[in-house]
Amino acid sequence: MDEIELCFPHLHNSSCRKSKTDPTNDQITDVLLGFVSMLTCVLNLLAIIAISHFRKLHTSTNLMLLSLAVSDFLVGLMVIPVDSIKWKICWTLGDLMCVIYYILSYTLYMSSVGNIILISVDRYVAICQPLHYQSRMTGKVVKISICMCWMYSIGYSVLFLSENLMYPGKYKSCEGECVVSYSKEADLIISCIIPFGIIFVLYTIVAIVAVSQARAMLSHVTAVTSKTSKRSEIKAVRNLGIIVVVYVACYCPYLIAVYSEAYITILGTPLIVIAISIVFLNSCVNPLMYTFLFPWFRKAIKLIVTLQILKPGPGTWTSLARYHETVISITTIDSVLFDRRITSGLK
Repeated sequence: MDEIELCFPHLHNSSCRKSKTDPTNDQITDVLLGFVSMLTCVLNLLAIIAISHFRKLHTSTNLMLLSLAVSDFLVGLMVIPVDSIKWKICWTLGDLMCVIYYILSYTLYMSSVGNIILISVDRYVAICQPLHYQSRMTGKVVKISICMCWMYSIGYSVLFLSENLMYPGKYKSCEGECVVSYSKEADLIISCIIPFGIIFVLYTIVAIVAVSQARAMLSHVTAVTSKTSKRSEIKAVRNLGIIVVVYVACYCPYLIAVYSEAYITILGTPLIVIAISIVFLNSCVNPLMYTFLFPWFRKAIKLIVTLQILKPGPGTWTSLARYHETVISITTIDSVLFDRRITSGLK
């Protein structure tokens, strides 16, 4: 029985033991993580197809959304499935592949966070400096920014795990284990505190400026529309707050698990595994927050699902173009301002 429980029976004392888990809990965990993985892939793939296929959606903001969707799609396709079973089975792919897996995970995570920061900067310039938006956020600038984001993510991941890359398997305690060593303090500062600080500051400024702009724009409207104005302001600030709250909610459990000395399990699953899974869940939530809330995207998804994009001619694009022209930005505040102008024009 002892030999059966070993990852590599022929290695005896140097081999890790196979994890003993409850089969029922394993099935529940596998189903949940499998569903999250599939949903993450599907949602982000729809975003990738929509933005890539329709040329009129090739705006600066949408290019950032496309980059974000690509990184989140790869998380759902490669990282979540491997991570969901890595802690339950013996690692048999070798020490070098273990380090490469961690580098890939960190690269996709940092690129996702970097793209969210780029979107925050884009919204800041669009709302706080609208007259300079077209000249500053050009297609060339955005493409260079996206490339730099990915290059930084790859470089950071390689440097962050450089010692593990030079000496694969240095920190494992037995054969069949996949572990790496890194500075928790540096990880906390670079991958959490700094990105969250940038996003929080930018969106706070955006919320304040946008609300003041909305009030100034609607100050000459009759009292009948004052309640609508109030609701629009509240909805705008609420949606900006959701972005920050969701970001924090996804990463706080990971920080708690990393810095907690106690070994805690929930349904037989270690807390650190659950916390990492919640971090990956952010990749599933991103397309919902940044794309699915907008009419032009919902219209694009309808055309994709019904296979109307395969039909020749501009007919299938006309209605989508109309949606995109009226709701071209990413935040609800921008949508409110555009909708006001369109509504007044139709009247």
